[in-house]
Amino acid sequence: MRVLVTGGAGFIGSHVVTALRRRGHHPVVLDSLLPAAHPVPQEVPGPDFVRADVRDRDAVLTALRGVDAVCHQAAMVGLGKDFADAPAYVGANDLGTAVLLAAMAESGVPRLVLAGSMVVYGEGRYECPRHGVVRPGPRRASDLAEGRFEPRCPSCGAELAPGLVAEDAPADPRNVYATTKLAQEHLAAAWARCVDGRAVSLRYHNVYGPGMPRDTPYAGVASFFRSALARGEAPRVFEDGAQRRDFVHVGDVAAANVAALEALDSPGALPPGACTAYNTGSGEPHTVGEMASALAAAHGGPAPVVTGEFRLGDVRHITADSRRLRTDLGWRPEVSFAQGMTEFAHATQRASLV
Repeated sequence: MRVLVTGGAGFIGSHVVTALRRRGHHPVVLDSLLPAAHPVPQEVPGPDFVRADVRDRDAVLTALRGVDAVCHQAAMVGLGKDFADAPAYVGANDLGTAVLLAAMAESGVPRLVLAGSMVVYGEGRYECPRHGVVRPGPRRASDLAEGRFEPRCPSCGAELAPGLVAEDAPADPRNVYATTKLAQEHLAAAWARCVDGRAVSLRYHNVYGPGMPRDTPYAGVASFFRSALARGEAPRVFEDGAQRRDFVHVGDVAAANVAALEALDSPGALPPGACTAYNTGSGEPHTVGEMASALAAAHGGPAPVVTGEFRLGDVRHITADSRRLRTDLGWRPEVSFAQGMTEFAHATQRASLV
């Protein structure tokens, strides 16, 4: 199968390209190689490489020639600095996806795997002892400033028990990045209905691993901690460190992309005219504090510092129920939390100019 991988020179995209080649597929890479993400001169990813922005329609059409499917990884990621980043996020993520899908419709490429995100859910799943499953609203800045980090039942104010989020949970994006990721899914679904195509959105949880960018406000929390350790500094853990996340290794995420692409290439495996969402997580929830401690211990210190600081766009707990991906596509994560953190503690990171 010939697969166009947008953002194929990036952190996750480069691992997808490697995984595709190992499975005997033929990846074509489209990447703009922006200096903010690639400050060090990059080795050309291979003979089938197009250096262009995904918003460049003519370049995308060129890259799509002879392609059977698209794996769309190109995106602006992370929570960002502040709302001034909103136009950049919408342009890169939503306009970029719209241009890509329009070019796919014109070229007759009927299969898409989208790099989705768990951020579309907002807060995770919670149960109240009196009211059952509830959906708490956004946390108030005044509560966070006073160290009241846990969401409460919106009906009675009781403490809530966090659980796993399934794909049928309502979407509730809590920041600009999350909003653009949900819009990408809606665009993919509209494209699939219009052209009778098939699409998959892999809703990544907290992806980490070799090649993750360093020293950038647009990366994930694992990158922040690893960057601090590389500078000889203690990782700074926000809130009280008890936020629950699902940390999934980039190699397992790359394998999930290949599994989804191969399912799309198999008649009847996935429904036409739709975008099917799959949570993509390790199945091992851990707190942010546990992750920081494991990474620091494997690196050899210094130990993390819990600061009590917060970011208003962050959510408290979000962990995945990834059973659908395992059942439908036969995917299984292979890298355990302990193994992955030990590897990541000594792995090379990408430099950043941001």
